Amino acid sequence: MKVSHLAVLVSLTVALGACGTRNNDRTLHKLTSVGTSPEEFSIVPLKPLSDPQDYTSLPEPIKGGRSLTDPTPKEDAIAALGGNPARLSASGVPVSDTALINRVSRFGVTAGIRDTLAQEDEDFRRRKTRLNWKLIPEDEYIKAYRRELLDGYAELSRFRKLGVRTPAAPPKQGR
Repeated sequence: MKVSHLAVLVSLTVALGACGTRNNDRTLHKLTSVGTSPEEFSIVPLKPLSDPQDYTSLPEPIKGGRSLTDPTPKEDAIAALGGNPARLSASGVPVSDTALINRVSRFGVTAGIRDTLAQEDEDFRRRKTRLNWKLIPEDEYIKAYRRELLDGYAELSRFRKLGVRTPAAPPKQGR
């Protein structure tokens, strides 16, 4: 093989390699997990174990709740600076939000709505991603929610035609 042939082959290989996916983070759009290893930044060391002063005062375990050994870096920093870390996790509704909560819940509140919606969304995405193998990878998130996408500029013009006062919008990209 001549040197010129080798140089052309190497340059074509580099050019084809540059055509790969760009280095942008699209992990939220991927509906399937690629690996089985843990994500490095989600591993956080726990607080040391210790015996409680009174075993009857231990809180009841709650599914998805906090453990006594879970790290609390914000609370620890506030306490170290002389603040009250309990103000970060205020229980109940602040007085300033009482009217809003009453207005929103006037027709009733569905218990466990977050879990229900999460399960329905997972089922929807699973149905939409069956048998969709492609030679060229496509964004599965956009594909699953394609019919639910909303064109903001089309809605803006529709409302303006109806006579609804609308705020100013930035111009479309590419114009």
